[in-house]
Amino acid sequence: MNANQPHRGLRWDIEVSNKAGEVIDRFHAYNLVPTEGLNFLMSLAFKSASAVPAWFISIFEGDYTPTDDVTAATLPGLATEITAYTPATRPEFVDGAITDGALSNAASLAEFTFTQNKTVRVVALTSASAKGSTAGVALSVVRLPSPKEYEIGDVMRVFAGPNVTPVA
Repeated sequence: MNANQPHRGLRWDIEVSNKAGEVIDRFHAYNLVPTEGLNFLMSLAFKSASAVPAWFISIFEGDYTPTDDVTAATLPGLATEITAYTPATRPEFVDGAITDGALSNAASLAEFTFTQNKTVRVVALTSASAKGSTAGVALSVVRLPSPKEYEIGDVMRVFAGPNVTPVA
């Protein structure tokens, strides 16, 4: 998708700082909402499905391009989930108020502190908290514009903002 095209879904903004606290990388990307995520949203809106109590952000190092048929069950294996970071579980997506058809975790960014050197290629929003989990629903999966290499101690902060109105 061209960055200048209107987009419906999640915008991901990512900032990484080194051990000294200096910002070493900053970029954004737009997601794919896989069929599993679309089916969940439709079931929630029209079929009285139960809401998911919490969503979680995960990162991946595999050379994988998301497709419509990816699910929470297949994603960790296809994209090779990174687990070498703190905290002990996938960081929770803590959302704020819905405003003008959008919400985000701007007030509480998801944070990953790398415990090994890693290359990040994919970021996702799923409903399971355990690292490597194949349970739940995959709501958003995004391949980053280019592979991003980070070192032990680097801190990745992730903003995710779902919206249903076009954004440029």
